[in-house]
Amino acid sequence: MSHSAQAKAQYSLNKLHKKLRRGVGQAIADFNMIEAGDKVMVCLSGGKDSYTLLDILLNLQLSAPIDFSIVAVNLDQKQPGFPAEVLPGYLSQIGVDFKIVTEDTYAIVKEKIPEGKTTCSLCSRLRRGILYRTAKELGATKIALGHHRDDMLETLFLNMFYGGKMKSMPPKLLSDNGEHMVIRPLAYCREKDIARYAEAKAFPIIPCNLCGSQDGLQRQVVKEMLQDWDKRFPGRIETMFQALQNVVPSHLADANLFDFKQLSKADAIYAGDTAFDPIALPTLPLMVEDDETTTASGSLQIVQLS
Repeated sequence: MSHSAQAKAQYSLNKLHKKLRRGVGQAIADFNMIEAGDKVMVCLSGGKDSYTLLDILLNLQLSAPIDFSIVAVNLDQKQPGFPAEVLPGYLSQIGVDFKIVTEDTYAIVKEKIPEGKTTCSLCSRLRRGILYRTAKELGATKIALGHHRDDMLETLFLNMFYGGKMKSMPPKLLSDNGEHMVIRPLAYCREKDIARYAEAKAFPIIPCNLCGSQDGLQRQVVKEMLQDWDKRFPGRIETMFQALQNVVPSHLADANLFDFKQLSKADAIYAGDTAFDPIALPTLPLMVEDDETTTASGSLQIVQLS
């Protein structure tokens, strides 16, 4: 690679790093994810998302106005062919505190789930229990997962299409037993930005051959649908994510979320009377970041929604 090509590649990487760092920092601030004195357990799977999460958190730690510690944890599930030496080697090289937990969940999943059936649900439950136990052993006050904005939107549609629920992945979650706080600092970050960053950083990616690569998964179908929308209608994904942060309970149909039975003439709802109005469409274009042509000043491209 020529000197000019190297300089251009480094410039693009720096710009992408700043974008991801800004997104993670904003999510941490908006949801109070990390506080002074926290010990953050970063769950490292060996995939692009968790590598990027650890990398960005380590960078933020250097300049954060508060002190917090980081420990990386990987669960070796004894999958056949799993390169057990990759993560310890990488983590030792970058000098981060880490722990490798070895549990043969693969054998349990293969025993309990018939051939050809989706293993994700059982695998996830087993993994969650082990990671919660590990967090307690390590004294971790926060458990950081590598789920990003696309994961949150995919989960929303999965629950709508297959579960009959308006539910997604929250940026911050308290475990059912009240003992663990789970955070998703990549909540504002796009998967395609993370993929580009992971490639540029040359993280030693370990593919998941147990559940993530099974054919015909419902999540993969939804992912492809969203990716198609993103290509054909630039800005639609951004608008949908904004909707997750702009919920109007009085205009849904959940009687547990809004007291429709007790609604009376005395209960005025601001901008609530739209029963006879036509559906309002956006009159202004959505501001969407142009990844490939954004200038150093971070200019924005105007894209009209279809």
